[in-house]
Amino acid sequence: MRTDLKQPVGGEEKKPYVPSDVIKAKNSLFSWCIHGEIPMGSERMEMRKRQMSVQQELPAGGTAPTQQDQSSQANPRGSNACCFCWCCCCSCSWNEDRDERNRKASYDVKEGTSDCEDCPKPTLEEVRIWGQSFDKLMCCPAGRNSFRQFLRTEFSEENMLFWLACEEFSKETNKSVIEEKARLIYEDYISILSPKEVSLDSRVREVINRNMPEPTLHTFDDAQLQIYTLMQRDSYPRYLNSPAYKNLLNTLSEQSPES
Repeated sequence: MRTDLKQPVGGEEKKPYVPSDVIKAKNSLFSWCIHGEIPMGSERMEMRKRQMSVQQELPAGGTAPTQQDQSSQANPRGSNACCFCWCCCCSCSWNEDRDERNRKASYDVKEGTSDCEDCPKPTLEEVRIWGQSFDKLMCCPAGRNSFRQFLRTEFSEENMLFWLACEEFSKETNKSVIEEKARLIYEDYISILSPKEVSLDSRVREVINRNMPEPTLHTFDDAQLQIYTLMQRDSYPRYLNSPAYKNLLNTLSEQSPES
């Protein structure tokens, strides 16, 4: 029997010290793996707090930070990744940059100009003409304003905004400005990631995607016509039967000298 092996004092082997936060974090991760659950809300935030506390205790235990750790500290945004999702519970540089870009360069008629077009109050004759055809309604600034307010109640105002943006875009002559405005129109109304995406068929989208590398004044012609037709066939009949149009017509009729 060998006697050169040292026996621990007291007959028990002394275990290394493990912080309580590390034990809790390991137990939590073990429970999530066993039950197949992913921490949400406050549990996820608690887990990240524990991870941060463990990382802070490691240098105190005598372990020198590696070069990778130093680069992560120099660039905290790059090391702020989450193991459960890439943008929900941590600071996402892509989302932040995109939100900032949208705030600065959004080509939205509602944000770029006044809420509605500047125009005089419509007359009774003009409002009656709006009911004759959709073309006559869209040719009148006051008619577009009234129709746009109706579309807002139906959560389809982006159709009018896109059509107005295309109208303004078609008047541009500077090539560099054309490219910039085309990109902004695409991001605001064509991209599937935009909350203001308009409804276009696959053929029109394919044409736009093919022309976007070198956009021209006619890049959005097919899309503008399709949205115009959609408003004419779908929204315009409901507008004529809406309380908004009927009340405007009745109000002007009562104020007319003829009545």
